Amino acid sequence: MTTVHPGCSPRERGPEADPDVRRTDEIIDALARRRPVGEDADAVVRLLRALAADVDQRLSSVSITPST
Repeated sequence: MTTVHPGCSPRERGPEADPDVRRTDEIIDALARRRPVGEDADAVVRLLRALAADVDQRLSSVSITPST
C-alpha cells in the first residue's frame, strides 16, 4: 500500500505507475520469449535464464511419437 493510492499496490495500478514494476515485467517478458535480457549482473536473471534453457533442452529431447 502506498500513500498515493492507499488501497492499491503498485502492481494493481499497472506497470506504468512504478518503474521497478515495469522493469520487472520487461525482464519476465524477455525471459518468457527467450530474448536476451540486459541484466547479466543479476544472479536471479542468470538463474532463470539457465532454468529456461534447461527446460528447452529437455523438451527438445523428448520423443513426441509413441513407441510401438
